[in-house]
Amino acid sequence: MAEFLVGKQQKPTHGDFFEVTFGDLIDMRAEEYGDKEAIRYVTPIEGSWTYIEFRDTCNQVAKSLIKLGVQKEGKVSMWGTNIPAWIFTYGGTVKMGGILVTVNTNYRAHELEYLLKQSDTNTLVLIEEFKGNNYIENLYNVVPELKDAEPGKLNSEKLPFLKNVVFAGDKKFPGMFTWDEFLEFGKDVSDEELAKYQKACGPHDVFNMQYTSGTTGFPKGVMLSHHNVVNNAWYVGEAQHYTDAERLAIPVPFFHCFGLTMSITTCVTHGATMLPVMYYDPKWVLETLDKGDATACQGVPTMFLGELEHPDFESYSFPHMRTGIMAGSTCPMELMKRVNEKLAPEITISYGLTETSPVMTKTRPTDTLERRTSTVGRPLPHVEVEIRDPETGKEVPRGTVGEICCRGYLNMKGYYKMPEASEEAFYEDGFLRSGDLGDMDEEDFVRVTGRLKDMIIRGGENIYPREIEEFLYTNPKVYDVQVLGVPSRKYGEEVAAYIILKQGQEATTEEFQEFCKGQIARHKIPKYIKFVDEYPMTASGKIQKYILRDQALDDFSLHDEVEA
Repeated sequence: MAEFLVGKQQKPTHGDFFEVTFGDLIDMRAEEYGDKEAIRYVTPIEGSWTYIEFRDTCNQVAKSLIKLGVQKEGKVSMWGTNIPAWIFTYGGTVKMGGILVTVNTNYRAHELEYLLKQSDTNTLVLIEEFKGNNYIENLYNVVPELKDAEPGKLNSEKLPFLKNVVFAGDKKFPGMFTWDEFLEFGKDVSDEELAKYQKACGPHDVFNMQYTSGTTGFPKGVMLSHHNVVNNAWYVGEAQHYTDAERLAIPVPFFHCFGLTMSITTCVTHGATMLPVMYYDPKWVLETLDKGDATACQGVPTMFLGELEHPDFESYSFPHMRTGIMAGSTCPMELMKRVNEKLAPEITISYGLTETSPVMTKTRPTDTLERRTSTVGRPLPHVEVEIRDPETGKEVPRGTVGEICCRGYLNMKGYYKMPEASEEAFYEDGFLRSGDLGDMDEEDFVRVTGRLKDMIIRGGENIYPREIEEFLYTNPKVYDVQVLGVPSRKYGEEVAAYIILKQGQEATTEEFQEFCKGQIARHKIPKYIKFVDEYPMTASGKIQKYILRDQALDDFSLHDEVEA
């Protein structure tokens, strides 16, 4: 491993951009790096693959998909945690021209049925279960005829496109191939045949669909191209000063942009080594950082917090840890200080959304601590960011809050089979509407103040939850805090706070309201406060404020405050 501790920087293939497919990029890296480790698992499973082995396994997946009848732009859905088969399914699917559809690990039967149907999925690869959610039972509930089908020959009236199901393991389930059977199935497909499929793929073809969380309305399939994702991955790594020496710990889920673009794809663009964690467990992450000789780590703030607070933290050693990315939600300054001091000095913030592949702005390791916590950085190269009035669509002056919008190579192709929603997402001049509120200073640093729908309007006053959260974090008893608006007949909305206290601490609502007096404006002081042990979370580690809003009606007896 020592030979890779000092690495070199890769370069795009054409000028400022990679004009290749992800499949071609895998081939390029295999030729260049050969027996260098591409993937290594440390715990709870062990295993490693060189860049040649990575390419060869992706090729075998691609051949099996061809043999199963998957055509160019055919949809292959992957439903599982960060297992090796996930990475190979990704590489193999896009090598032969298919489109990888990522499935949220928290999905249940109803959500699964919607995704498989809306995406026109042809082939589903899945694991058995995750955290008590039995994927096999969910699938049989959606497609009961699968139990009587011959593998590869499913006929479902409900899901007419779905023909193949692959279990990513060695157990045998009715109607499904095992992983080894699947890989064996395409052994007689020649290299020449695969090359024809791969050659028919272009950099601007859609190769990945990721479904938005669907907190309002039905989830939308975001269509991303090789060009979108490969180049975004490259520029993320470039801004982070990654080289081929990096050994990147990946506890974030692969199904999310953070995992697929900023982790897997960034490692391949830079010739680095992936150190995946099966799913987030702070002890597993610490073991991976230690035993995997990690130089970098990705995660959302709650993940880093969990690692720092783990009782065994001091027993691990991270001599090579230098850098990494924190994203997915806001980062308190005190947390960033601790992460920089105890884990890696160059952890930075990235900001974006699925529709932007995902990163539009980023702090850099050379930015000050204040910049790396109070802002989400400056736009990546070749990305235009403007702050616009959400009502008029016109750009607002620097320092004025508006909707964050962006334009560039990173913007999605649109939402699958949703032309109206796709059109609504963009202005006529090509700027994508993020739905996030923020401002930009004279040096192009962007600050996120909240979501359009998160902004609290109390008696005509605009209140941004982030501002109140940052203030409450200064209370020494606070471990985490989420601020949101709740209904009020008198003012339209009132401010509510859900607070997690540090271990061993106790507090009252009155105590915290007193803490706020004289420090923040009266109308910003939370009227309602509830102390909780945890927040409702997505599988990717994001806090679901919309669920907290629903809970607030009961928690604070506000049903009578809701306008009829």
